[in-house]
Amino acid sequence: MPTKARRGAFITFEGPEGSGKSTQMKLLAARLRQAGHDVLESQEPGGTPIGQQIRRVLLDSKNRELSPTTELLLMFACRAQNVDQWILPALSAGRIVLSDRFTDSTLVYQGAARGLGAELVYEVDRIACRGLVPDQTLVIDIDTETGLERARRRADSIQDVETRIEEQDIAFHRKVRDAYRQLAADEPRRVKLIDGGRSTEAVAADVWEAVEALLAIR
Repeated sequence: MPTKARRGAFITFEGPEGSGKSTQMKLLAARLRQAGHDVLESQEPGGTPIGQQIRRVLLDSKNRELSPTTELLLMFACRAQNVDQWILPALSAGRIVLSDRFTDSTLVYQGAARGLGAELVYEVDRIACRGLVPDQTLVIDIDTETGLERARRRADSIQDVETRIEEQDIAFHRKVRDAYRQLAADEPRRVKLIDGGRSTEAVAADVWEAVEALLAIR
């Protein structure tokens, strides 16, 4: 783990499908760079070139036989590579790391919605991430039906094949949203719940307010 004296800031974006979190992360990255910060943008699953190969297996809509346990282990295999190759070195260099999803996604999607449980998720996290926890997590919250409609419209427009998770039934996605909201209630200091049902500009303003407050005390 990087030493506290040199460590940068680790900020993650979370949320249900179609919440707009990826857009908000890009907007934040641009604003931070304009303010003179050195920023690394990452993605889960994905991130590194190896992670991108794992991502294709995880999200390809053809892979319907993928079991929940396999899904969880592949998520963490991807994350372990990202932590070792990109995230920890960037934090050690004092950079701000922004990640589109991290372990909280696995806690919500595989732990809660798939029913594998939080204990298993944290056990594998200790091996893969070795105690790395985001300094701040921004959950962009949105109504389940609205989010799925957005996500599916976007996938259709670009003929995306990475739709295996989006194609889960509505009950699965409602569990995801409920679990995110519970996470925010359980960890209010780290996890900030932001209403994603408003304009992009309004959401971005709340994101900046939260991040500005974090950076002010570091």
